[in-house]
Amino acid sequence: MSDALKLTAYFGERLRTGDGFVADALLDLYGSAGVATSVMLRGIAGFGGHRQLRTDEQLSLSEDPSVAVAAVDTADKIAALAEQAVSMTTRGLVTLERAQLGGTATPPEDAKLTVYVGRQHRISGRPAHIAVCDVLYRHGFAGATVFLGVDGTVHGRRCRARFFSRNADVPVMIVAVGNGPQVAAAIDELFSLLVRPLLTVERVALCKRDGRLLARPPTDGSAPWQKLMIHTSEAARHDGAPIHRAIVRRLRESGASGATVLRGIWGFQGDGAPHGDKLIQLGRQVPVTTILVDTPERIAAAFDIVDELTGRHGLLTSEWIPTAHWS
Repeated sequence: MSDALKLTAYFGERLRTGDGFVADALLDLYGSAGVATSVMLRGIAGFGGHRQLRTDEQLSLSEDPSVAVAAVDTADKIAALAEQAVSMTTRGLVTLERAQLGGTATPPEDAKLTVYVGRQHRISGRPAHIAVCDVLYRHGFAGATVFLGVDGTVHGRRCRARFFSRNADVPVMIVAVGNGPQVAAAIDELFSLLVRPLLTVERVALCKRDGRLLARPPTDGSAPWQKLMIHTSEAARHDGAPIHRAIVRRLRESGASGATVLRGIWGFQGDGAPHGDKLIQLGRQVPVTTILVDTPERIAAAFDIVDELTGRHGLLTSEWIPTAHWS
């Protein structure tokens, strides 16, 4: 593995810089710099420091959805781009996180493994993201979620989704949580299955699994910011509403700095087999991930809310964030 940084910006898709959209400007920047991998994901709900609420209950969401744009490469390359990314994101959040790019070092006790594949890439005749999830499930991971990118870079090359195109190389991001031995074993297998694999490993604290409390977010870290990732299902409910909507509303009311909700297309949690939407079913069965970045004190308060709302469902992790910039 090599030391890397992950640069992530959260904002509304219609945010502009100069004569264009911030999302396009960021991906232009990463493409020009030949960033190893980057991906733009459209959200389905969220709010930021200006308290504007976006939810999948509103028709207006389609006009200006929350988005997340993440870029990963060596520490030197990403550090050189961070200031430009911050200057472009005039209304949103930008974070800088440590990661390991590749797969040779011993993973931490609990880890987040992120794997990047192309939309149309296949392994033994099956979609690559489904094959990867099967590997992760077989190795006993606590959960995995597949996010469909709409733009990004792959090995330094810009790959943007277009209407009349197969979009074969447009990146798909698979985020999974497992322990060190599970991550090491999965990486070995994935390196034998994938052509020029792109993956990162990050240290996390596992807080809840299948709704069962394992530990609260740690308070003894050296970084000034923390991130909660709350993995649920769109079909899971709290008082009749999808859990992710209840979480966003309660966090906004509590004064949290912001949250972004991303909908997956495939994945699993706990012992449930990997799955996604089916043609005929009542309600969507896809995984949903809510991301919250704040100070450790506010994360502790937010965790009380999230813990209550995920009493029966949910996989929760926390991470330390060395750098975060709100605007």
